[in-house]
Amino acid sequence: MKRSWQIFWHVFFWLSLISLFMYLGSDDMKMSPRSLLIVFVLYPAINISLFYLNFLLLIPVFFNKKRYSFYIISLAIAIVGYGLIKYSIGLVFRKEVLEREYGHVIGFWPYFWSTVLVSLVFIFFSIALKFAVDWFRNERIQRDLENQRLSAELSFLKSQINPHFLFNSLNSIYSLAYQRSETTPEAILKLSEIMRYMLYECNDNKVALSKELQYLQNYIDLQKIRFGNKSYIDFKVDGKIEHQQIVPLLLIAFIENAFKHGIANDPLSPISLLIDMDADHLHFYIRNKKHNNNRDIIGGIGLNNVKRRLDLLYPGKYNLDITEDEQTYTCELSLVL
Repeated sequence: MKRSWQIFWHVFFWLSLISLFMYLGSDDMKMSPRSLLIVFVLYPAINISLFYLNFLLLIPVFFNKKRYSFYIISLAIAIVGYGLIKYSIGLVFRKEVLEREYGHVIGFWPYFWSTVLVSLVFIFFSIALKFAVDWFRNERIQRDLENQRLSAELSFLKSQINPHFLFNSLNSIYSLAYQRSETTPEAILKLSEIMRYMLYECNDNKVALSKELQYLQNYIDLQKIRFGNKSYIDFKVDGKIEHQQIVPLLLIAFIENAFKHGIANDPLSPISLLIDMDADHLHFYIRNKKHNNNRDIIGGIGLNNVKRRLDLLYPGKYNLDITEDEQTYTCELSLVL
């Protein structure tokens, strides 16, 4: 909250409180305007000054710096000093402050102890407000620091995706070039389209689901070029994907692993990929036959990355189930967009 608004709400609170007590005092006690001003304006102003003396000076200077003995001594001096000031004002406005019915005048000690009690009430509320303000400020600072940490971690995780993807794709194109395949230029063009999406479309926190699915399709097309006419993948999209958004580059790791560790050239066991949208629930399913001789020596970056991103970006909104046996590898992701 800006300081100007803080000042406004403080002033509004005190004026409202004083106005309320003046209204009640004028009705219940039939006080004169002069008495109202002295009792409900002058004295509250003194008490409010004690409130802010403790709130703005004594607590920050002594208490927050763990100089507790100085704080207690300063507070005691302030309470005594304010009590003497109030009694001195009472002597000046004797009729309005010290005199009661039948000409009875309040003595010094009874009046002094009553001022101490009132001062302690204002000090208590100033301490309570200061601790509340500091607590909320520290909570906000901690949240900001946590958000900054998470943002930095997400940026790091996202930065890993491009090199990881590029590494795998270049391996595929290298295989084509090594085989002197005529589809090498087409593969390079497809890769350029994919990289354009990754560089220019993925800067926002979320992207249109339709664009993300087109990106997946481009990647699959690139793999089909790599395998020629011997790649088999069953890719289906069901449900309404319009107006849906998703965190970019979230699903690609599963598809990469299917091509990298699976068998894509077996017509009897094609890679099966299904994306189904039901309202705001996305269901992602991929299944592939395992290639037991294809092991990722570097290993683990893609899936560990996407699991961490899911934890950070969709906490409590996803369910990831990965199962495998000697022959197949299956991944199912349910996600609330």
